[in-house]
Amino acid sequence: MFYVLHKYLVQGVHTPFGGEGAWRTFYYIMLVTHIVLAIAIVPLVLTTLTLAIKGKRERHRAWARWTFPIWYYVSVTGVLVYCFLYQWF
Repeated sequence: MFYVLHKYLVQGVHTPFGGEGAWRTFYYIMLVTHIVLAIAIVPLVLTTLTLAIKGKRERHRAWARWTFPIWYYVSVTGVLVYCFLYQWF
């Protein structure tokens, strides 16, 4: 949510990736998968959370088996995207 708000407030400002070669390819593959999965994780988290609140433990566990690894990947790649853009290149 804060990422979307940030992008809304700084309209038109874009930080290009400064890496080259294999780093550039790696970065853009990571960025695209991060964006797609970040969109997909929202309904997954909401469904998993709702099932937990309703006490439907078995269904919650089944959903969590998919939700947690995707959420973890999105979290880690979010930090990596930041580091690639603002710290390393």
